[in-house]
Amino acid sequence: MRTVLRAAAEPVRTRTAYWNNVVADAVSGLEIRLDEPPDGRDELTVGTVGPLQVIVSRSGPGEARRTAEHVRRQDPQRYMLFVQAEGTALGEQDGRCAEFAPGDLGVADLSRPLRCAYTERRAILVSYPKALSPLREEQVGKLTGVRLSGSQGTGALVSSLVRQLPHHLDADDGANGARIGSAVMDLVNVGLAARLDQERLLPTETRSQALVHQCRGFIEEHLGDPDLSPSTVAAAHHVSLRYLHRLFEPTGEGVATLIRLRRLDRCRRDLLDPTLAGRPVAAIAARWGLTNPAHFNRAFKRTYGLPPAEFRSVYGASS
Repeated sequence: MRTVLRAAAEPVRTRTAYWNNVVADAVSGLEIRLDEPPDGRDELTVGTVGPLQVIVSRSGPGEARRTAEHVRRQDPQRYMLFVQAEGTALGEQDGRCAEFAPGDLGVADLSRPLRCAYTERRAILVSYPKALSPLREEQVGKLTGVRLSGSQGTGALVSSLVRQLPHHLDADDGANGARIGSAVMDLVNVGLAARLDQERLLPTETRSQALVHQCRGFIEEHLGDPDLSPSTVAAAHHVSLRYLHRLFEPTGEGVATLIRLRRLDRCRRDLLDPTLAGRPVAAIAARWGLTNPAHFNRAFKRTYGLPPAEFRSVYGASS
């Protein structure tokens, strides 16, 4: 369940004090100072996904900080992972300072003073108990005030997953929320440990689950490559094909089956897209790595009950 809090809901006369209190209550006593009085740009969307508190923060330019006094009054014993979605920010903690552009991510320790100055921006903040991290505080402390790129490797996958978390705030399925939250935590822990060269500290299950998520991400990114196969997935992640299949056994889904179903789903979406109504069926299949028209027709009919051209004719007009 999500809660949306808007500065503009309060009368102008009392809005600044109101909004300062809202932010402090939502984000572990964080103090904000905006360059301009809060207005329609300032909004918080708050919810939980499994063990994670998720906050989407929209704001005009300003700064947020926690001082030593704030920490003495309230120490939540939590870390905060943040992903810059729009605008830029300058984050400082533990004597380090870094600039964060859209897609970048960073981690902050809410038990220590920090400061963040930002332009008009949108950021996704993910707060979680320190007990969920297998790394010691002094190890995580080496990454505060450090920019972690969200454009490649595990960082890109974490950044993408975190930006999708707000879509799950309305879900009523507690088990699904726990699964998504655990997936994010596995990847966060692996990403931070890898940056510190401390992967050995992670439980084997955490590393295995994170590798499964990484493989899934790789598959999604390469669905259009006709050469995508379990072998190429294994090679890209420096594991044997046998080990890759063993990794996916608990999911009940083979790697080749996953690739085929994800390709077919992308084709199904394109066939229902009115803007692609003039694109030939074979071209749509080839776009997603399915270059054998006869094989594609059989696989699509087996999965969706109709050949692709007939499926488009029946369902496309109403989509």
